[in-house]
Amino acid sequence: MGNEILRMEQITKIYPNGVMANKEVNLFVNAGEIHALMGENGAGKSTLMKILFGIEPKDSGKIYFEGKEINSQSAAETIKLGIGMVHQHFMLVESLRVYENVILGMEPKKGIFTDKQSAIQLVRDMAKKYNLNVDPMARVSELSVGVKQKVEILKVLVRGAKLLILDEPTAVLTPQETKELFEQLILLKQNGHTIIFISHKIKEVRQICDNITVLRGGRYVGTMPVANSTEEQISRFMVGRDVVLKVNKEPAQFGDVLLDVQNLSYSNQENKKVLNNVSFQLKRGQILGVAGVEGNGQNELAECIFGFYKNAQGKILLNGQDMLEKTIHDIRESGISYIPEDRIKTGVAKDVTIWENIVSDRIDSKELKQNGFLNNKKIRDMAKKLIKDFAILCKNEDQLAGMLSGGNMQKVVVAREFSANPELLIANQPTRGIDVGANEFIWKKIIEQRDAGKGILLISADLNEVMELSDSILVMCDGEIAAYFENSKDITEYDLGMYMLGIKKQTEQERRGA
Repeated sequence: MGNEILRMEQITKIYPNGVMANKEVNLFVNAGEIHALMGENGAGKSTLMKILFGIEPKDSGKIYFEGKEINSQSAAETIKLGIGMVHQHFMLVESLRVYENVILGMEPKKGIFTDKQSAIQLVRDMAKKYNLNVDPMARVSELSVGVKQKVEILKVLVRGAKLLILDEPTAVLTPQETKELFEQLILLKQNGHTIIFISHKIKEVRQICDNITVLRGGRYVGTMPVANSTEEQISRFMVGRDVVLKVNKEPAQFGDVLLDVQNLSYSNQENKKVLNNVSFQLKRGQILGVAGVEGNGQNELAECIFGFYKNAQGKILLNGQDMLEKTIHDIRESGISYIPEDRIKTGVAKDVTIWENIVSDRIDSKELKQNGFLNNKKIRDMAKKLIKDFAILCKNEDQLAGMLSGGNMQKVVVAREFSANPELLIANQPTRGIDVGANEFIWKKIIEQRDAGKGILLISADLNEVMELSDSILVMCDGEIAAYFENSKDITEYDLGMYMLGIKKQTEQERRGA
């Protein structure tokens, strides 16, 4: 096996419902490398890593780690072998301090009590060794997303991980935080650690990884070295066809003001002001991108406009009519559609069919009724058409939404919201966690809406998405507007990060004159 630290051979996983997640998949990883695992959503990447980490049992195949065959039955068992995983959604106890999170379950003891000083020193030493600047005494709830990620990495390092699995590690980071993370990953590599880097961001993979393994449709496509590979070659390798990595769109033709947000403020249940005097306008035929480090008010802004909160203050005018006190039903009737941040929690009902999800916002529509009752044939015909138009990969319209891959689940949400023919579309993380092919498809649909004279409020943690799609860009920091650029070409990605982190901030006069 030479320099291999991990060998996964002919891994097959078929779920009880008959869905084949992995079919004879191979993954060969060398010691001391950063190895990218890529593929479209539903390609089987997550399942393969769950099998490796002991969360899911495999049906067949073999796994070798450091030359020995392993068959872990739990994550705890896998961690003892020297394999750690940093999940995309952090597994931290917000109310505890950093050192308490890092040592949780393996607390050093002094008699029957936890040796607090030893624990703090352990975390401090490990953080210094790997240049992970974290205060062991800081409370996790008060940390930025980037620092929380460092805590997660410290957790697996303290437990002796030789192989680290990082799942979409840059999804919520600014360019500055991403640069810092990459420096830390290279340091880990130099110290003999091996990293499996799951990502959809081809630029990042080319920047930091040594080799790429691609899965497609649950099967192993192959492994290629990163050196001398182009973005186009990698994207073609992933999806089996050429993918447009840049947005080709006509210059925007702005119309009248569609949405006018005035002095919008909102305090959450903890009485923390998460929106502070936010004002902006969105015109017809305009894609207004909202950039910001996650947790700076972008999600609350979207949910306020869509009527989630009734204690917000200020004005939200659509065509001059205030939406602030209206119900979500009335807001939809007024011409607003919403792609929510979390497709699982608020985007789809997983336990009902695709067609039920697609019509859930229009069951009162006269178009779908006959003699006062829902017309089953009309509903199914509409669902079939949308499944075709939005390229939703499924058995039929009766398939449960929860049985779809993440990308296809997102397409169900997009199909429902776009087909409502809104005047204003709020797209909150519209392509989060989906592959480059589905990403390209959704981008095209958003541009089609803009070109039809609709207004688009685009909220995204993916700065490339904001820069490529937006006509204008608004930056949020600490619940306030930190900057506004009428023309998205007037700002670089790096400078955008400076505003997102609060290092730079425009004056009100600068924003108005932009």
